[in-house]
Amino acid sequence: MALLLLVGFVAGIITAVSPCVLPVLPIVLGGGAAGGRRRPYAIIAGLVVSFTIFTLTATALLSALGLPQDTLRNLAIAMLFLIAASLLVPRIGLLIEAPFARLGRWHSGGDLGGGFVLGISLGLVFVPCAGPVLATVTVLAAQHRIGFDTVLLTLVYALGAGLVLLLVAIGGQKVSQRIRANRRWFRPALGVLMAAAALAIVFNLDQTLQTRLGSYTSALQRHTEQTGSAASRLAKLRGVSAPKAKPSKQSNGLPDYGAAPSFEGISDWLNTPSNRPLTIKGLRHKVVLVDFWTYSCINCLRTLPHLRAWYSAYHRDGLQIVGVHTPEFAFEHVLSNVRSAVGRLGVSWPVALDNNYATWTAYSNQYWPADYLIDKTGRIRSVHFGEGAYGQTEADIRTLLGIKGSAKSVPDMTPTGSTTPETYLGPARLDSSRYAGSRLITGRSAQYTLASSVPQDSISYGGQWKLSGQIALAGTGARLELNFHASDVYIVLGGKGHVTTLLNGQPLGSIDVNSYRLYTAFRSSPARSGLLEFRFSPGVQAFSFTFG
Repeated sequence: MALLLLVGFVAGIITAVSPCVLPVLPIVLGGGAAGGRRRPYAIIAGLVVSFTIFTLTATALLSALGLPQDTLRNLAIAMLFLIAASLLVPRIGLLIEAPFARLGRWHSGGDLGGGFVLGISLGLVFVPCAGPVLATVTVLAAQHRIGFDTVLLTLVYALGAGLVLLLVAIGGQKVSQRIRANRRWFRPALGVLMAAAALAIVFNLDQTLQTRLGSYTSALQRHTEQTGSAASRLAKLRGVSAPKAKPSKQSNGLPDYGAAPSFEGISDWLNTPSNRPLTIKGLRHKVVLVDFWTYSCINCLRTLPHLRAWYSAYHRDGLQIVGVHTPEFAFEHVLSNVRSAVGRLGVSWPVALDNNYATWTAYSNQYWPADYLIDKTGRIRSVHFGEGAYGQTEADIRTLLGIKGSAKSVPDMTPTGSTTPETYLGPARLDSSRYAGSRLITGRSAQYTLASSVPQDSISYGGQWKLSGQIALAGTGARLELNFHASDVYIVLGGKGHVTTLLNGQPLGSIDVNSYRLYTAFRSSPARSGLLEFRFSPGVQAFSFTFG
């Protein structure tokens, strides 16, 4: 058990230095800088306590009280706005402090009470990267199998993350002590910073930022949590063991992991005809990719561009993706939240809501994300945990589909630096703040004029286009300009035809469009900025840009 606790503590530290900490980082910085010497310790104490307690009990507690599963998260966000208001309006801060002031010592040394309240709210909105340690805790809590070992593991994980965040809070306080000469602007500025961070969480902007930055700690996380004795001890704690491959005598060389379990205990289905359930038996004669995910898991979000590309490229050849949405936190149990996320993230394949972990348990799964590739006879033939190995997964898909030749190799689009955000071209998800030019008209063909100047990270249409849903359908003289910053630019296209590309007015090349998939439009090392122009032949469909 001592080794497992050490792994949990180190996993918490890794989480706190990964992109997953970004949503709470400005709040920790601002909260630590806004009070006295002891305030950072109160903030982290509140975070550790609330994260530990509510990770283990939130789902059961809210169900027992008959409250929506996202109640606590919504309450925490409201608390963040209230604390931000207390920095802008001192009288509000005094009201928050009043209950703690009666405790005497709590108030000495610099508004400890307000710091603890802030920490409690942070513990409820802190959504860390979903490694096996947190997956184990979440599954056991969902199945009401909370023992002393589980509580201790959750606590040391929270302490590991809290230790790093404590240093951040103390650092923010040290810096603030040097710039507090004008106190009249300092506290309001911190309040604005905290309110902006809370607003970003409300509108899921934190997920967008985390996804764009990539996972620079993923290799370290895998080494710590997913190998050797650590993985076996986590499996033992959950009472499961990972399936082992049987020697394969198949001509395609892929191993055989046994018959695929059924979809069990699914509460709802999305993206199926009339939301009717699917079955493994009913999917015979198709190659099925079962993808375990959850919509707030950053690791999962970074796999979605690859899943979208594979679905576009191979669905007509017999590939069926089924996303099994197994929630990590209480608010992810809510059907409306999942439905909204599925639409926002462009998930067009069937999604099964596995709120009670029945299918997760049937597969003896331990990871978000996890992909199980099933052949046309219902046998699991390929398994991958976590991010990465996209080229190998695509090669396995092609092997099971019987598609000859080498894989088209969907590029690993997880960027490691700042790039232009993913850009959707159909009106359903086009970001109007990053569009310049003629007024957008949906549902019918229209003539567009390119903007005289396209702002950074924006697009503009020229010529004839028909914009509907997620599709931009090129007509006569169709052109598209993109002002980008990235090393690599990819575009999802469909139909048949060609696209001529220019960079800063100079011919770059041509893309032959012959299937619905991801195409490479530009590559450079290092990253650079520029204006890409695309000239489309009529009939080509454009969906989105992604960047690396």
